Amino acid sequence: MKTSIIGFPRIGAKRELKFATESYFKNQSSQTELLAKVQELKSQNWKIESESQLNFIPSNDFSLYDNVLDVAFLLNIIPKRYRNLGLDNLDTYFAAAKGYQGKAGDVKALPMKKWFNTNYHYLVPEIEDDAHFELVGTKIFDDFSSAKNLGYSTKPVLIGPFTFLKLATYKNKKASDFATEISNCYIQILEKLNLLGADWFELDEPALVKDLSQADIALFNEIYKPILSSKGTVKVLLQTYFGDVRDIYEDLINLSFDGIGIDFIEGKASFDLIKQHGFPSDKTLFAGLVNGKNIWRNNYQKTLDSLDLLSQSAKNIVLSTSCSLQHVPVTVTSETNLEHHVKASFSFATEKLDELEELAELFEQNDQRENSTILKANQELHQSFKRAENPEIKERLASLTSADHVRTPIRSERLKIQKKRLKLPLLPTTTIGSFPQTPEVRVNRKNYRTGEISKAEYEAQLKSFFKEVISLQEDLGLDVLVHGEFERNDMVEYFGENLSGYVFTKFAWVQSYGTRCVKPPIIFGDIQRERPITVETSAYAQSLTSKPMKAMLTGPITILNWSFPREDINHESQATQIALAIRDEVLDLEAAGLPIIQIDEAALREKLPLRQSDWYSEYLDWAIPTFRLTHSGVKPETQIHTHMCYSEFEDIIQAIDNLDADVISFEASRSSLDILRGLKANHFETEVGPGVYDIHSPRVPSIEEIEQVLHKILQIIPQEQVWVNPDCGLKTRRNEETIRSLKNLVLATKQVRTTLVRNETL
Repeated sequence: MKTSIIGFPRIGAKRELKFATESYFKNQSSQTELLAKVQELKSQNWKIESESQLNFIPSNDFSLYDNVLDVAFLLNIIPKRYRNLGLDNLDTYFAAAKGYQGKAGDVKALPMKKWFNTNYHYLVPEIEDDAHFELVGTKIFDDFSSAKNLGYSTKPVLIGPFTFLKLATYKNKKASDFATEISNCYIQILEKLNLLGADWFELDEPALVKDLSQADIALFNEIYKPILSSKGTVKVLLQTYFGDVRDIYEDLINLSFDGIGIDFIEGKASFDLIKQHGFPSDKTLFAGLVNGKNIWRNNYQKTLDSLDLLSQSAKNIVLSTSCSLQHVPVTVTSETNLEHHVKASFSFATEKLDELEELAELFEQNDQRENSTILKANQELHQSFKRAENPEIKERLASLTSADHVRTPIRSERLKIQKKRLKLPLLPTTTIGSFPQTPEVRVNRKNYRTGEISKAEYEAQLKSFFKEVISLQEDLGLDVLVHGEFERNDMVEYFGENLSGYVFTKFAWVQSYGTRCVKPPIIFGDIQRERPITVETSAYAQSLTSKPMKAMLTGPITILNWSFPREDINHESQATQIALAIRDEVLDLEAAGLPIIQIDEAALREKLPLRQSDWYSEYLDWAIPTFRLTHSGVKPETQIHTHMCYSEFEDIIQAIDNLDADVISFEASRSSLDILRGLKANHFETEVGPGVYDIHSPRVPSIEEIEQVLHKILQIIPQEQVWVNPDCGLKTRRNEETIRSLKNLVLATKQVRTTLVRNETL
């Protein structure tokens, strides 16, 4: 049996890509140095994959920033505002990725959205009416040739044309208007791969696992029939992941693909599709049976049973991962601080390559499997794997009733009480929570962690940071203040460190977007709050100002979704355990006098099932009450905020309103505030703070720009319902650009307030 993967982490085991790219952004290194580091990382990946005896080694799975953006530049889909900067190709690419502000001009970055049901963010292609698909890039060919020169025979990987068109945004045209052009480009790619001697070409089409209309299926066939008729000697693999292909399976097996990749981890209907319709003997099934998203050791016997079942219907099978391994860390070998029994439970990207090799070997052994020392060791591992269970938590969960998920009185009555208490002006200004993690902040945390300073010294320095940032906010004129979160390394890991049931890694980084990496904590047992987490810090911050202080918490759904979850109990149970811990924290914050408590649910939509029919039954029916559980016990005068990150919210607006928060802020600056029309259409009751500028870009918005954004907001949302804030936390930004941006935000808001008052008096 042969083995394959869809992609491998590109950030490097110690985030080498992040540091090399950011060094280039800061003009501390040259393009030549950056590209040399990139080539080094690619070569390392190919070496690791080759040494694991992987049969289908991917090339072109590596990206400097984002694979979707790579396709746009490969096919000449570059909006004019970036072309007109007159920069070279690499700097134009980065301008589209993160915005640009300099001598050549001032442009915002492309919008970002979550990559299907993951925490990875892709850059949304923007196809202008006069755009023309042309094969102008060479990256896919350069990567294949580079690997070949190093002695590696690879399978070039590229996001497929259907998914690219479905992810893109359009002005007046639609996806079908570009079907012929994009087909021709992929035909040209195949022609070049034929000349270069490629054996296989993988086209990733994750959009096929979503609900497909007849028009979608027709578009897919229109695009692919000419491509497949021109493939030459290169075999074409149609790769899907994150779900099943129930709407189009019969079309796929009847088209002349040489291989079809199917996800058997998240694809609920995948086994039934194979059983019901069979699998053609002239095609190869790339069976995604090793979980590409989670970090637990594969259960070999379970996977072998699945392979045996599939082999009854499919003659040719390649064992594969369920999705790209970019969603897990690089290797567990670096985690020297973990206890042996904990570390033995984990399988990161490199270890999953070993699992593929061992599973392929076991499958070939047939009747001799049960005598295999490899299989016995794997079985013993899973039999010895025990969780730290807590009877007290189970009892508390069992005692919950529906009343525990309902806050009284109703929101409209609460808001009246809160307005009297807070006495905020029209269009209150605030931030999302975090302020820049300066070198001084990081050094303070590092010195405490390594024992170079005492806890008292560490906390004294923290208090100094808090005083500075509160004084800064008062000077800027913000209405609702935050303490800056200088004690927090990460919005999930920080809370996990104060909850039982979590374990933590040192180098288990995963790319979130571009150069931004996160280190998800791992849920290892039952979860309970061990001690108050933020109460002392938030109370101290409130004591420094007469303005309302907003306490900052991360919500249970986000903590779960941005952790590596357990696989032995369902997500609802894990989220409810976390919710009870956050509820305890909320009530303690209220008792300490904090008037506003923000419970961030940045990742609420992230795990929404990709098929709309499953939204409520499999997710929202428990996710919404779980959030409500965190704040249902507070008094009417305590104002509850929440925040959500880049996602497509328009289709779940009612569910968001049902969170029953008093105020919600969300990232909107890159999406042209499209969500506002949805809020109005759905009679959204919660007060809202649409982000008025993009914090993922270093560019500083002008006063006039923010004023224009506010006037657009006020054309749709009643002024009494609007808050003004950046679109996300400021942790990743520098102080200089943060201060300038917030100053402009406050000044713009004051000018708009003056205009509103003037208009009312006329």
